Amino acid sequence: MEYLLEDITVVDAATFLAGPGAATILADYGANVIKIEPPSGDGYRSLVGRYPVPYHWLLTSRNKKSLAVDLNKDAGRALVHKILEKADVLTSNFLAAQLKKYELEYETVKTINPRIIFAHISGYGLKGDDAERRAFDTTAWWARSGLMEFIRDPEQTPLAPAPGMGDHATSTALFGAIMTGLYRREKTGVGCFVSTSLVANGVWSNGMALQGAIAGNDIGEYRQKTGWINPLSACYKCADGNYIVLAIINTEREFPKLCEAIGRPDILEDERFLTIRLAMRNREDLQTELNKEFIKHSSITISEALEEAGITFGPAQTMAQVLKDPQIKENDIIVETGEGEGDYVKTINSPLSILEEAKKKPSRAPDIGADTISILESLDFDQSHIKALLKAEVIFSGSTEG
Repeated sequence: MEYLLEDITVVDAATFLAGPGAATILADYGANVIKIEPPSGDGYRSLVGRYPVPYHWLLTSRNKKSLAVDLNKDAGRALVHKILEKADVLTSNFLAAQLKKYELEYETVKTINPRIIFAHISGYGLKGDDAERRAFDTTAWWARSGLMEFIRDPEQTPLAPAPGMGDHATSTALFGAIMTGLYRREKTGVGCFVSTSLVANGVWSNGMALQGAIAGNDIGEYRQKTGWINPLSACYKCADGNYIVLAIINTEREFPKLCEAIGRPDILEDERFLTIRLAMRNREDLQTELNKEFIKHSSITISEALEEAGITFGPAQTMAQVLKDPQIKENDIIVETGEGEGDYVKTINSPLSILEEAKKKPSRAPDIGADTISILESLDFDQSHIKALLKAEVIFSGSTEG
């Protein structure tokens, strides 16, 4: 089978998640992705601590090949330069000092290969006092962007995000930047530098609220001063322990239907809730009334009633429920890997689809340096040269995991 990007070679020199995640999407569409790792392996491999399955690595490094090379050695940097001569894309999240140390600055790389797309991830952007500040998505995407502040209740300590939440969003943005760079190359014949940052993607994700603050309506500040109870967009616990979240925007139309659906049309006749304005003025009371009804019924019963009434809602699912969700399975959001048993029977699909372009079947992420020899052989490196690099411990072949 032919794949859309099978003629594209990617040198994935980025670490952890956001940059490698973009390379994962490229690999899904058939790109030849060479994962550059130090002899000890990418630090992301060990992020799960003592848990025996590196599940995050299985996700982000599928369909890639691992080349273990010591970039601290002149011969290691020279080797990567030779590989870049035949590459189409380089991903990196190195800080400026690291790029200089490993001789991977854009000015150097574009001299080696003028057609390459140099794709860079930073924490806080490439300019300003914090350009060289180390970052993770928790600090840059979640906290610095205002997202962390926006969701907390008054006096509540801000909450942490889901693991990798900002990284995955940012990886999708970098993928878009890379594809735009490749399109530009088709038009101009030359490569370019494309980049994004964790904080830029966090601010973009928080764009509606921030645009409101620009217009003078700082709803984050308002929430801290007055609280933020909207019973028509709240989450309610059902009798079976599951939660249903409402998302009622057209209140004039849906509020009466909600009351009918939960068997409480009398709410509409309560003097506290005679109008939407009154209902919002007495929102705490309204939420109490709704809580009383939701907790009486199972989430299935409530969902059927809300669906029939045309109410906008959704289940607030647990991780286990997501994995069993038939809608998610039907749309190939979680896909089979082909491994009948073990720790990698399924994986999370990348969130983009092209109707007439197939994705590769997920292959297990490689061990450290598992493909070092085959990669160099495919790039026509001489056998004697490969053996010399091995002997000098510039490159490493096979797994060194203990």
